[in-house]
Amino acid sequence: MDKERLNQLISEKLKLIRTEQGYTQDKMAEVIGLSKKTLVQIEKGRSLAGWTTTVAVCALFRESRILQDALGSSDPVEIAEIAAHRYIRRSRDKTLGGRVWWREKEQWNGFRLQQNIISGHYRMLDPADYRLFSTYDQQAVTAEWQQLIKKEGEHCD
Repeated sequence: MDKERLNQLISEKLKLIRTEQGYTQDKMAEVIGLSKKTLVQIEKGRSLAGWTTTVAVCALFRESRILQDALGSSDPVEIAEIAAHRYIRRSRDKTLGGRVWWREKEQWNGFRLQQNIISGHYRMLDPADYRLFSTYDQQAVTAEWQQLIKKEGEHCD
């Protein structure tokens, strides 16, 4: 998912997120830093949220069920980070292991390469379900996976 697609998705879900929170249009516009007029235009599908608005919604409403469901139960901030940077690499970000929204692509010595069935992004998990790497780029995740196997294989020798 790139920035443009994420902007579109947030634009489509903005009214639902607002109503889920119990916010009026005035309150929502204030919280995310828009004019009420701009918010109304987005909610009616007449314009798209900009990148700054998209990031604000992902950060401020990261616990929203509407938003999480639209992203395959993924952390909205992580999705925005991947869209902005192409990939993220972390060493200690605990996950639930991907039992519902994730398809196992490969496994090796307890490490797993998964793809989200909704958003389509990839992630690599260590044997304790900590996220090591996330991206939408299949070539990047394949290279990172092969590097992990090589590095971990050397430790096993």
